[in-house]
Amino acid sequence: METARSSERQRTAAERRRRELLEAADRVVLRDGPQASMNAIAAEAGITKPILYRHFGDKGGLYRALAKRHTDALLSALRAALDAPAERRARVEATLDTYLAAIEARPQVYRFLMHPADGAADTADASPSVEQGFDVGRHSAPLLRRLGEELGQVIVERVDLGPDSEQTARIWGHGIVGMMHAAGDWWLADRPCSRERLVSSLADLLWGRLAEAGDRDVKGGGPGF
Repeated sequence: METARSSERQRTAAERRRRELLEAADRVVLRDGPQASMNAIAAEAGITKPILYRHFGDKGGLYRALAKRHTDALLSALRAALDAPAERRARVEATLDTYLAAIEARPQVYRFLMHPADGAADTADASPSVEQGFDVGRHSAPLLRRLGEELGQVIVERVDLGPDSEQTARIWGHGIVGMMHAAGDWWLADRPCSRERLVSSLADLLWGRLAEAGDRDVKGGGPGF
């Protein structure tokens, strides 16, 4: 029994320490964006880099942990927008705006997650193969795929798309995420229009068949899509 309690205390302490290290990494990313280095993160956390490696393996491991942390938060915000008591068009616009507001509020975090190879090589670190920035496709593609799968699941649960509804919903989910990512990336870099104008225009693009589709019965009586 005592061994089990000791193991639980160690697990809890390790989880708390990992959370503290991720918060330190967040502070560095907010300051440095894609140039955030393992040395800077270790210094922010008040530890040596080998201890940081012990928790995350390498910079790629830390990136994946940060990506999950921020993706979880974004998905929670997107679900809240989808569940708001409003007409479908308003909820579509709110969902698009939620994504764009998130990347606008923390552009350095967005660039770190989606454009990590833009960061300069961390020449102070010992392993050039690890520290030459990230392979954008290898690291950011899984994040986008997760968002696409999650949105596709929301659509299949809430919108009646007729035959092959599940496959169509997955296509739509990944397509919408791809559209949001590409348009948001362009907009964040150049700010060629207001966020409100971008949201309205993207909603117009989506509105064709979605406006005509019927809602499914949602568990708990919540709104459709």
